[in-house]
Amino acid sequence: MPLFEGKVALVTGGATGIGRETALRYAAQGARVTVADINEDEGRNTIGMIEAAGGEAIFIRTDVTSPADVEAMVARTVERFGRLDAAFNNAGTPGGFTNVVDCTMAEWERTVALNLTSVWLCMKHEIPAMLASGGGAIVNTASEAANHPAPHMATYVATKSGVVGLTRSAALDFAGQNVRVNALLPGPTVTPMLLRGTQGLDRSLEAFGAGLPMGRVGQPREQADVVIFLTSEMSSFVTGMAVSVDGGLNLR
Repeated sequence: MPLFEGKVALVTGGATGIGRETALRYAAQGARVTVADINEDEGRNTIGMIEAAGGEAIFIRTDVTSPADVEAMVARTVERFGRLDAAFNNAGTPGGFTNVVDCTMAEWERTVALNLTSVWLCMKHEIPAMLASGGGAIVNTASEAANHPAPHMATYVATKSGVVGLTRSAALDFAGQNVRVNALLPGPTVTPMLLRGTQGLDRSLEAFGAGLPMGRVGQPREQADVVIFLTSEMSSFVTGMAVSVDGGLNLR
């Protein structure tokens, strides 16, 4: 039987990259899927891929920094599918490539809103929906940068470290109510965000990969597989963990 047969999954940042791959894998495992993103064209392309493979999904345009949008995203998911079992809070931004002195207030507030406040907003509405469905599991996207900071990424590192702490607190608060919460810490992975980042730092994908023990960058499917595991019954005794999927970067 598929891992998510009869269940409902929600993915933010589902238009591209790790989010898209995870949405596709949820559908392949029997879930009905909500894809949420601010990018309507690519979000609807993700829906088209799911439907072409025989799955069921809806797209909801969502600004994850907007309390009203996030509340509506969860409400529409439950209205359409009747429940919520799994959520992957993946939307985010690399922020500006600056140090703590050069970072502007506007850039700081934008990065905090997209990377950290949005995760809190999503869980604030997802968890009650899961409780009403009998329980569920959440994965929040942090980053291995939370453990291995890089130069000129102060805001990004701060927010992703915050996601890890928020994840652990939520996991503890709801562990006794059949809601599990874990964090994914991706290392360098081939996504539009990384491609933009390598341009900003004047580094190639090969240069990123060469710095990892495995000698290469990751693929979105390698991250998605771990999200599927962490939100399925295969990990039913796992909560509050920050799981590195980084080609061995955590060993350095």
